[in-house]
Amino acid sequence: MPEPAELSRRERQIMDAVYALGDATVNKVAETIPSPPTAMAVRRMMHILEEKGYLRRTGSGREVIYKSRQSKGKAGRTALENVLETFFGGSLEEALAAHLHARKDGVSDDERKRLIALIKQAKQEGR
Repeated sequence: MPEPAELSRRERQIMDAVYALGDATVNKVAETIPSPPTAMAVRRMMHILEEKGYLRRTGSGREVIYKSRQSKGKAGRTALENVLETFFGGSLEEALAAHLHARKDGVSDDERKRLIALIKQAKQEGR
């Protein structure tokens, strides 16, 4: 599968909508993306994304259902890796610090406990 960085802004919006929707029709995607073009233009872009290997489609009556070829979790990890490299020089510490600093509502006690547990687990596993 090609890298997400190879997507145009509109293709990225469509892929984001597909990930959010799970099973996505052209009309649902057109309703989800900001300032959408015509349904025909969305249909064409989704067909292009299928040709590029990002989407697969199945029939459901008269309407075609699109799904991502890559799981939402894997796509999220890939996107996070790209953000870490692009904006934080690969530093998870700097990215987390920036995120925690920007949060208006702070970190709850439960979140803090889960983060500490994840760090301890990673250390035990040698990661």
